[in-house]
Order: sequence, then structure tokens, then C-alpha cells
Amino acid sequence: MDSEKAKKSKASVRNRADAIKPFQCKNLIAVIEDPHDIKNIGTVIRNANALGVEKVYIVDTRGALPDDWQDMRERKSLSKTSVSAVKWTFVKRFDSTKNCLDHLEKNGFKSIVTSPHVKGKTNVFLHEGNYKQHTKLAVWFGNERRGISEMAVESSEMCVAIPMFGMIESLNLGTSSGIVLYEVTKQRREYQSQYRRSRNKGKRSEPLPTEMPHEEKTV
Repeated sequence: MDSEKAKKSKASVRNRADAIKPFQCKNLIAVIEDPHDIKNIGTVIRNANALGVEKVYIVDTRGALPDDWQDMRERKSLSKTSVSAVKWTFVKRFDSTKNCLDHLEKNGFKSIVTSPHVKGKTNVFLHEGNYKQHTKLAVWFGNERRGISEMAVESSEMCVAIPMFGMIESLNLGTSSGIVLYEVTKQRREYQSQYRRSRNKGKRSEPLPTEMPHEEKTV
């Protein structure tokens, strides 16, 4: 009986993996820069996974996390936020912002940062940004207290801000990452629905779907 349940479970996982494949945003990375609270890392990973972000990078200057993500998964403070997301998400750790930026640049990624208005930079509200113009894109989220670093800002293509309409003018890392990544992944899914992920391969003969079909419920 237990063996039969295990088989059904594995089949369900495989079916889900096949179903979500066309909706994954290839070459999209969420970067968490020097997070203060380890619990927030789990929340961002959960958001990234749920919205179809390919990878999560963590800049961990304090050395609070192990280098091996397999070991990182054993941290209860991290996995209890969302054990499933931690299990199914690719995560890479860096010792410094510079190391992370160098790695991204070497692999052809452009960076944008979530930050209020910065003089001398291209500044946009979230809904105004074009997140389809770069084939490879990294979206940076800063420290809960200090925000994004000057080095990350200087290396970015633009600064993206969430417009605020209340007395509160800031959001926590989990909430802000969910809002920003929703808009970014929505745009990139629309683009890759029409065009192949590598720009030189041109338009698709048949567009990919952009929305998951609703599951039929039996009464």
C-alpha cells in the first residue's frame, strides 16, 4: 500500500514538473543581497519558485549560510518557511556583492535593483519597466534595514520602485519580492510565449501558453 502511494506521489510530481515547464522564466535570477533575517530568505525562495523564477542567488557577507545548498536545506529556520520551495529551487551563495556581480557579468546577465529614486540612474515605477529587453536578467533585493548597496546600484541597468499610496512607505522583503517578481515574470512569460529564449532564434511558430489551465474539480 505504501509502495503504491509512493508511486502515485512520484507520478504526480513528474506530471507537475512537465506541466510547469513551459511557464518557467529561463535566464531570470532573483538576488538577495546580504539579508538580515534568514527567515526572509525562505520567503523570497518561495515567491521565486511559485512565480517561475529560474534561480535564486544569495549574497551572504556574514557567512551565515553554508556554501553547499544541500546543507542549507537542513537549516530548520530556512526550510520551515517553505520546505517544498527550498527543495525545488536552485540556490547559489556568494561571499560578496562583487563576486556575485562578476559571476553574473561573466555569464551575460544584466542587473536591475529594487530601490527608491537614485540620482543619475534610470528610475522607474514597477509597472513602467520593460523587463523583456535583456535575454538574461537578475533582479536584486536589498538588506531589510540598509536596502541595496551602492555597488549593486552602480552596476544596474535601472532602479525599480513599487509605487506606494498609503501612510506606510515601505514593504518587507517577502512582500516586495513577491510584487516585483510577479510583474517581471508576467512580462517575461509573455515575451517567451512569442519568441524563443535565445533572441537569435526568432519568433515561435506556435505561441506557448502564458497561463496555467484551471484544474477541474469533481463533486
